Amino acid sequence: MIEQEIITEEQKLAARYAKAMGHPIRMYILELLTKQACCYSGDLSEILPIAKSTLSQHLKELKDAGLIQGEIEAPKIKYCINRENWEKARQLFKRHFKI
Repeated sequence: MIEQEIITEEQKLAARYAKAMGHPIRMYILELLTKQACCYSGDLSEILPIAKSTLSQHLKELKDAGLIQGEIEAPKIKYCINRENWEKARQLFKRHFKI
């Protein structure tokens, strides 16, 4: 049970955020959402040269990590950055990497 003794909850959370951000498409989505209030999934699929199913998987990963949030506005889904968790991620990385 050494892992339980040395791995903190903050380290686990930072790793979860890092995993979610571990793909260039996801970084693009996060960058886009930090620059504007929200974006619809349909708009993203027009911008990004990937299949809609692939885009959905990237959005799901970011949402599951808590970095973005989605709100259904039939027939589309509106995605926004989760400002609270985005700031938490920023602070965690800043603290862990002394940046």
